[in-house]
Amino acid sequence: MSAPATGSAPTPVNPRSRVLVASLMGTTIEFYDFYIYATAAVLVFPQLFFPSSDPTTALLSSFAVFGAAMVARPIGAIVFGHLGDRLGRKKTLVVSLLTMGIATFLIGVLPTYAQAGWVATALLVLMRLAQGFALGGEWSGAALVATENAPSGKRALYGTFPQLGAPLGFIIGNGLFLVIGALLPSAAGADPSQPSDAFVSWGWRIPFLFSAVMVAIGLWVRSRLVESAVFAKTRESGGVRRLPLATVVRSHGKQLVLGTFIMLATYVLFYLMTTFSLSYGRTAKDAAVPGLGYDYTTFVLMMIFGVLFFAAFTLVSGPLADRYGRRATLIWITAAIIVFGLVWVPLIDLGTLGVVLWLVLGFTLMGMTFGPMGALLPELFPTSVRYTGSGISYNVSSILGAAVAPFIAVALWETGDGSPWLVGVYLSAMAVLTLIALLLCKETKDVSLDDREAADGDAARAPAGSPAS
Repeated sequence: MSAPATGSAPTPVNPRSRVLVASLMGTTIEFYDFYIYATAAVLVFPQLFFPSSDPTTALLSSFAVFGAAMVARPIGAIVFGHLGDRLGRKKTLVVSLLTMGIATFLIGVLPTYAQAGWVATALLVLMRLAQGFALGGEWSGAALVATENAPSGKRALYGTFPQLGAPLGFIIGNGLFLVIGALLPSAAGADPSQPSDAFVSWGWRIPFLFSAVMVAIGLWVRSRLVESAVFAKTRESGGVRRLPLATVVRSHGKQLVLGTFIMLATYVLFYLMTTFSLSYGRTAKDAAVPGLGYDYTTFVLMMIFGVLFFAAFTLVSGPLADRYGRRATLIWITAAIIVFGLVWVPLIDLGTLGVVLWLVLGFTLMGMTFGPMGALLPELFPTSVRYTGSGISYNVSSILGAAVAPFIAVALWETGDGSPWLVGVYLSAMAVLTLIALLLCKETKDVSLDDREAADGDAARAPAGSPAS
């Protein structure tokens, strides 16, 4: 059995402040870029890139492209994981951030369907795939920078900082959309639930173009990092694999599967609480498939209020996972998610107060389940395949959860004649699968990163360049 991590943690080679800022800022930028697409997919992309006489068909087409990026994420995890486990975390993170920034900026200058026909849609799909590819390599690298440089007994706390990028990116992205919407108000008599003509024409492009500024800052921060002592030790000892993917599949297949399903409920919950809820909240009560009927500004402000709880409880989850264990903490939280899915509709039926409570509870649970993942998934794998293994688990789960969640939710919403009760049941069912995976998983709190490498190395490691690796 491995020695406690508190007694054998590696000496950090990066200042703690630099580690936290680099892991937080990078994922904030990446998630900002990723989720401004999610917002635009609801607000303007159906009419700009997927014109259809049926609004639901257009929305589903837009969500389908949203899901396409999730399919690209495992490919990004494999490519960037290979680079990260072979060349190091720092260089790989710089490349992933630059890839995401370029793709996002180019979305901001794309022609629309009215201007270029199917070419515009094809270019949007291509840029979306590039976003997913980049994010596939971003998360695991940021999590490794945080956890491999964490002081003794605080790996889960440090692991929450890259996770914090998700709520911060959401708040910044949607906050910018709100500011632009306020500066470009709709004409008198226009439907307040719909964006203004100026916003549809050009205002939506601003958040995508603004990402260039954020990426430049992120690149500067990450350029100042040095490799962690754990990875440097592995490289010096000849433990770098020639083919990390082959090694992780051959020797750590069980961890890959468990990690994938451990993330499932987290993905489904987040994309239901953000992408689906924005569609449901803004749809008129007298529509063919009725929604809550809130105007865009009101509902997004309600969502941002809920996301504040997401951010706060992401940080709260770290100390809890360090004290009680990742597995134990997540088992209780996942059980709470199952219950939340079953009381989904009764909360919403309470009116505006109930809708706010629904958002607050959902985002609170999101923070509690998302936070410990920054430590748990990397701890499942030894150093030489940690980037690849944690990245594949995290991003394959995005296909099973995030890629299909908005699409399935809209279909279930229609099946329920406007009531999202089936959407809640879907969330609970996915959380049951996560609970099973957690029950089958061993606790990783007391596993030393160095000890993991030593324990697994003899069976799976081959010298760099060796055919067996």
